[in-house]
Parts: sequence; C-alpha cells; structure tokens
Amino acid sequence: MNLSELAREIGGSLEGDGRIEILGVAGIREAEPGEISFVANPKYASDAIKTRASAILVSNDWKTESSVSLIRTSNPDAAFAKAATLFYTPVPLPQDRIHPSAIVSEDAELGTGAKIGPLCVVEAGAKIGAGTIISAQCYIGHHVQIGENCKLHPQVSVREKVIIGDRTIIHNGTVLGSDGFGYSVDEDGVRTKVPQIGTVQIGDDVEIGANVAIDRARFGKTKIGNGVKIDNLVQIAHNVIIGDHSVIIAQSAIAGSASLGEKVIMAGHAGVVGHIHVGDGVTIGARATATKNIPPGEYLLGHPGMPAAKYKRQQAGVARLSKLKNRVKALEKTVSMFCEKL
Repeated sequence: MNLSELAREIGGSLEGDGRIEILGVAGIREAEPGEISFVANPKYASDAIKTRASAILVSNDWKTESSVSLIRTSNPDAAFAKAATLFYTPVPLPQDRIHPSAIVSEDAELGTGAKIGPLCVVEAGAKIGAGTIISAQCYIGHHVQIGENCKLHPQVSVREKVIIGDRTIIHNGTVLGSDGFGYSVDEDGVRTKVPQIGTVQIGDDVEIGANVAIDRARFGKTKIGNGVKIDNLVQIAHNVIIGDHSVIIAQSAIAGSASLGEKVIMAGHAGVVGHIHVGDGVTIGARATATKNIPPGEYLLGHPGMPAAKYKRQQAGVARLSKLKNRVKALEKTVSMFCEKL
C-alpha cells in the first residue's frame, strides 16, 4: 500500500510524499527502502537521521529534521504494531479439523472451528472452545477446559483439570499444571512427596512465552489474571496469584503462595519469595528480589529488593568507597607524622 493509505489505516498525520509504496516494516537501524520504521524515544533521533527507511512513524511533538516522509501519531509504538499487522502473513491454519495422526478421546468436546494438529493427544473430558487451534504434538489432559479462539503452539502440555480462558496464546514447550514442588520432611531429613491436588486457572487474553512452567496448586488454584503477559523461561510456583495485566519478563521466578496485584512488572531475572504480596503497579527491576510485602506503586531494585531511590544512594556510596579509603590513608599518614613529632 502507499504511504497515504497506511497513514489513514493507523490514524496518523502524513508529512511527505504519500505516493511512496510501503512493502513492509522494520527496525530503525535495519530498515531498507520500501519499509517503514518508528522512533518512540528521542534518544534514537540520530538513527532516524541515518535510516534507509522510506518513512518513519514519530510522535506528534517530534522535532528532529528528517530527509524521509513522516507519519505523526500520539503513540508511535502502538501505531507501528498496527502497521506491522497490515503486512503480517499469518501461518496457514490446519486443513483438518482433527489431523489423522492425532489421538482425540471420544469423550472430548470440540467447539465449532476448533482444530487439532498432527500427533496431538486430547484426553477424555477435555473441552476445547470454538476457533481454538491446537498445534502439532500438544498434550491436552483429562478434563482440561480451553476457551474460544486460543492458539497453542507446538509441544505445549496442559495437564489435567487446567482451565484456560478465551483468546489466550501459549508458545512452544510450555507446561501448565505440572506438580508443585511440595514435600514433607521427617526427622531424618527424608522428603516424601505431598500430592498436588489443585489446578491452574488462566484468564482471558493472556500470552505465555516458550518454555514456561506454571505449577498446579497444592490445593485450590494457581491463578493467572486477564491480560497477563509472560515472557520465555519463567517459573511460577504452586498457589501463586498474578493480577490482571501484569507483565513477567524472561527468567523471572515467583515462589509458592506469593501474590501479585494488578499491572505489576517483573523485569528480567527478577524474583518474588513465597507467601508475600506485591501491590498493584509495582515494578521489580532486573535481577531484583521482593523479599517482603511491597506496597502499591513501589519501584524495587537490588537484592534484597529496596526502593529504587534508596538503592541508588547505596550504590553511589559504594562507588565513593575507593576515594574514602584514600582519604583515610592520607589522614592516617598525617596523624602518624604528627605523633612522631610529639
């Protein structure tokens, strides 16, 4: 489509030649002629000047001069995402309702338009909603409930009695409903497995990355709220509760029976210890750990996690230690010389 058409589709204001043909989208540094990119942060202004893109999506208050056409919008990031969908070619849907190599119990229920891919197993009592796609080599356990218009990518395992809401996306290799890490210990230190008889409940519009493990509850439910986004390689333990629209980034871990409020952000490799509550809107920085209840709106850094301002003051103090050491040595030398004169 040409640039004028694209501007109309994403609701932006065009500056430049609207006849330019746009063939795709790309990052600001990688873009080539015929592609559109975006700049949401002014610190990338130099990249916008050097880009080979035919056009750039920028904010309404963008002031850097550019030799290429611009589309101004209130949210360049969101506008770029919308533009990307216009050029996205979806993966073809399975042709068969149930692939001949899949094993689907006669007691399973499939909604209208649901499709089961090659080498899948769907156990007795499972219910799969209308329009849901189960890709190759997935396992759907006994009495699992999956909502409408979900997409499970290859090799996802959904264990018995797990509940998944509508429009949820689950990526390759993720396991929902594996046993929680629960053992009793006798006086000799020998551990005996405690049955994990609960389940997992996933809300609507959730996206779960690749190789994520979400453990079933010891009893009751491990609960993931609506709109939660979980990156790859995340561990969520038994009886954890995650509030709506929270974001959990790669390699983070949440210990058993911890609860997160709504719109919590856990940055990469962050942690939450067990049996604590993290309030609404908290951000836990990269590699930081929440070790006690955190009030709403806090921003944590460090290990153990502490308010960001306190952490930064501490780090600034550590950076000055070498200078302080030299000052102390100089003072010791001065005192020593003074004492010798006495």
